[in-house]
Amino acid sequence: MILDKKFEKEILNVSCRAALSSFYFIGKKDKIAADKAAVDTMRSELNKIDMKGKIVIGEGELDEAPMLYIGEEVGNNNGPELDIAVDPLEGTNFAANNLPGALSVIAISTKSNLFNAPETYMNKISANVKENNVVDLDFSLAKNIDNLSQYLNKKPSELTACILERPRHKKIIEELRNLKVKIKLISDGDISGALLVTDKKYNVDLFLGIGGGPEGVLAASALDAYDCFFQGRFIFETKKDKLRANEMGIEDFHRKYNLNEIISGDSIFCATGITSGDLVTGIEIDNTEFISETLITHKSTGLKKVIRIRQKI
Repeated sequence: MILDKKFEKEILNVSCRAALSSFYFIGKKDKIAADKAAVDTMRSELNKIDMKGKIVIGEGELDEAPMLYIGEEVGNNNGPELDIAVDPLEGTNFAANNLPGALSVIAISTKSNLFNAPETYMNKISANVKENNVVDLDFSLAKNIDNLSQYLNKKPSELTACILERPRHKKIIEELRNLKVKIKLISDGDISGALLVTDKKYNVDLFLGIGGGPEGVLAASALDAYDCFFQGRFIFETKKDKLRANEMGIEDFHRKYNLNEIISGDSIFCATGITSGDLVTGIEIDNTEFISETLITHKSTGLKKVIRIRQKI
């Protein structure tokens, strides 16, 4: 089933409005308030849309997230059944401290076409390659770099890998340095990190490492429109994680998921800048209007571009 083109404008409005609400808390050192503002607005705007929507990736479980929780129904109950993934404020620390890269992110798909991801970590890898067996989670880092080097016709020293700056990635970072690969370290925001492989202008050839599972699914929606490569493997460390995964239909805890298993149909993705970063610029206020920039993709229509719009506040 193909998503109606009208949803492009409606989902764009949702992320823009959520970004604006969070923008008012930029630099206020209160990431909870910044996140809540985005959540409240995103939910309100979603409920205006003609759809029977269900949150499959959200703010968490019902007992820890009063709104946009996994399983919550949104929309006005008139229209198609849609699955919705949200990250109303990607980069809460960026917003709280007025740092680059805070985003408001949402993806929608037709029912059952968006992977219902548990709130756990995921080992992931993305690259702008069109073939299998160039990069793979099961390959050694050295093999991935060697294969990618040959595929892109670049020396390893000409490649750039993006990775979250975390203690868990210390060995990977050291090995990348030994392989002479250039490294782009990011402190947060692994949705945008994964998307930096989509265009040569970002000068990132490979994204890898362990980050949020829900963020991996959101990034996959946009990467699908760019025909990029993505793989993810969830990390289930506790009995609670495994039980929750079972409830979501996951039986093999070590399974590696390819992009077409995470996004199995048409989808629309929007990431609106709150503070300016690599992908998009942040919100600008001009009297009674605001200007926003959004990376929007829609797989079936081939839409994939940054849209800059001016709207009434």
